[in-house]
Amino acid sequence: MASVRQIMVGGVPIGGGAPVAVQTMTKTETANLQPTMEQIRRVADAGADLVRVAVPRDQDVEALRTIVAQAPIPVIADIHFNYTLALKALDAGAHCVRINPGNIGGPDKVAQVVERARAAQTPLRIGVNSGSLPKHLHALEEENPVEALVSAAGEFVALMERLGFEDFKVSIKSTSVPNTIAANRLLSQRIPYPLHLGITEAGTKWSGSLKSAVGLGALLADGVGDTIRISLSTFHAEEEVKVAWEILKSLGLRQRGPVLIACPTCGRLQFDMDSVVAEIERRLEAYDDPIEVAVLGCAVNGIGEASHADFGITGARNEGLIFSRGKALRKVPQDELVDALFAEIDKYAHSRRVVVDERESSEGAAWLARIEAENADQLTPERLAAMEAAAADDEHADTELLDAIRPSEAESPVAGRRFTRA
Repeated sequence: MASVRQIMVGGVPIGGGAPVAVQTMTKTETANLQPTMEQIRRVADAGADLVRVAVPRDQDVEALRTIVAQAPIPVIADIHFNYTLALKALDAGAHCVRINPGNIGGPDKVAQVVERARAAQTPLRIGVNSGSLPKHLHALEEENPVEALVSAAGEFVALMERLGFEDFKVSIKSTSVPNTIAANRLLSQRIPYPLHLGITEAGTKWSGSLKSAVGLGALLADGVGDTIRISLSTFHAEEEVKVAWEILKSLGLRQRGPVLIACPTCGRLQFDMDSVVAEIERRLEAYDDPIEVAVLGCAVNGIGEASHADFGITGARNEGLIFSRGKALRKVPQDELVDALFAEIDKYAHSRRVVVDERESSEGAAWLARIEAENADQLTPERLAAMEAAAADDEHADTELLDAIRPSEAESPVAGRRFTRA
């Protein structure tokens, strides 16, 4: 269930129905001020709402004062083991401080941090990872790792409540995707506080992104989670932010920048779609509008599969079509498809409307109709499905004829396609 309570980290609301916030963590040595600030600005440009910095030493605290003053987004101080650094980070103006109440010296030390946070009106993030559970829960961890995680978080929440402090969010993470999902689902039913989600030590950009998308996507789709961080083995923190946004966009939870729709390619492919899609994706990074852009690998199925897209392209032979919201805009030579697509997107960006030249649109529609007619005898999976659906609706349909024209497994419905990968 969604969290009931809401906290404010700087000016960013967390929980209580606020949009899911995107967080990342700098990869630099915090005391090395210039590269740290450069990375913070990059992640902010990429869409991070919050950024966390490690504070393991006093010199990092000194840098934190400048970072908080200059950063374009709220800054969270990450503290382990040393409660005095948490106190100093609060004094330095951190917008939130992350602690594990089980490893900073016991309840009395936690109480000191809480009192300082209360005085500064600064929220805390509390929680544990699967690798840092309290010793008394190790036996339970072996038997039931999910319950061990939730129990640890529950104990820390109870400690905060005994101290009369409710300005906090909670995080429980595991390297195991199923355990992370199960633990956060269970915890969300037991506490009203905001939850920070992540798959800890997820892995490389490739595998870590997939694990995070599966784990966090499952929770967010259930309405569980108020802020997320993608933990990737990369020195480029902005890559974590990009993955987080793609997860949120795919679930319709937030929108930022364009959405790219691209067919997976098949035996009907008629142009070098791999390189075209890569170029379009790269160029779309410069746009802020949440438009949908579609790339179809052939024109056999028309543009119906992406009729909802704001803009799109489809190719055949040496020509291609630019379309918008199911309507043909114009046909262009295949090697001009990408530039022509962005010309139409730029027109929209300036005028806030799709510009249609009726003559070019009619020519494009006629071209598409001709391509479809030329391929009308190709028994594509889509056409066969349509024929079978029609036969199912018509009790007088000639099913024997349908069986006769259905190609065998050895036959290709698209023999002689016009594009072949090198």
